[in-house]
Amino acid sequence: MAAEHPVGVGLIGAGNISDQYLTNLTRFPDLHVAVVGDLDTGRAEAQARKYGVEQWGTAGDVLAHPDVDIVVNLTVPAVHAEVSSAVIDAGKHVWSEKPIAVERADARDLLDRAAAAGLRVGVAPDTVLGPGLQTALRAVTRGDIGTPLSAQTVMQYAGPDLWHPDPEFLFAKGAGPLFDMGPYYITALVCLFGSVSRVAAVGSTARTVRTVRSGQRAGAEFAVAVPTHVSALLQFDDGGVGQSVFSFDSPLTRTGFVEITGTEGTLVLPDPNTFAGEVRITRIQERGQDPVWETVAPVGVGSGRGLGVLDMARAIRGGVPHIASGDLGYHVLDTMICVDESVTSGETVRVASTAGEIPLVPEDRDPFGATL
Repeated sequence: MAAEHPVGVGLIGAGNISDQYLTNLTRFPDLHVAVVGDLDTGRAEAQARKYGVEQWGTAGDVLAHPDVDIVVNLTVPAVHAEVSSAVIDAGKHVWSEKPIAVERADARDLLDRAAAAGLRVGVAPDTVLGPGLQTALRAVTRGDIGTPLSAQTVMQYAGPDLWHPDPEFLFAKGAGPLFDMGPYYITALVCLFGSVSRVAAVGSTARTVRTVRSGQRAGAEFAVAVPTHVSALLQFDDGGVGQSVFSFDSPLTRTGFVEITGTEGTLVLPDPNTFAGEVRITRIQERGQDPVWETVAPVGVGSGRGLGVLDMARAIRGGVPHIASGDLGYHVLDTMICVDESVTSGETVRVASTAGEIPLVPEDRDPFGATL
């Protein structure tokens, strides 16, 4: 029998993205945020007070809290695996910001530890649970564009050094445009086409040193350790193909571009870094005619970051699989590492992992309804 009280949540990492998570996690009736932890306990206290969370402290305080069932790991990518493993060792489920780790071995060890302990790992992005991408997935499943054949995605702008007050980690190993933004686009494509089987890619680094351009540290220089422009080709197990651009080097901003072409039409998706947005379809027109667009009716209730935590909490209580799983996160990481290896080697690289079946969100699911 399910316990008749919300699932307890603790949060480690009180940086920029914690606002988006805490805004939603504190509004979902099925969750109770019990504690916020950070290396900077003053920052943890400020976020806790801002969102009405009664306790704050260090990461250790979160792991030791008796009311915490799920820990939300919002640390920098380089320590995702380390922190998530500590959560598992503390006997709690973990939801991690993307990517799950920066090395395959660390991610695999985390998933093996969790399985052995009977605990769950969930991994961002959870944007694929939002009504925007779910509406697109349902359209493809219904056959609205026939058989899906190919995909094109573009994410390009001048880079997060323009706006982030501490952007160094976004240009370090485990980040860059591929590992920072790639999870949104690749996860969406895997949900649409299934697992990636092989990749080929090229990449470049426009500048080896960048400058912080906003905040109190504006003018500070830092080293760039990753390619800042990557062009990738993806082959999926079902025969579909995709081409993707990930760039922090473009003066022209073009983000959220995702097109899926099928035998009967082309589907335009909303930005995979968002939870909602319009889904449109166009079909073959006479030569010289402008596209004629059909809007697909949206399905689902919108929210934001933290939706995956809620899905995992409800799945734990219901004894069913959660959607944004550790296996999906591992396959996306594996795919991105293969892309990175292809950039370095100049060779096509096979992807060894698979994502498994990814279920749709029930149409009547309401994140703001109390069910536990």
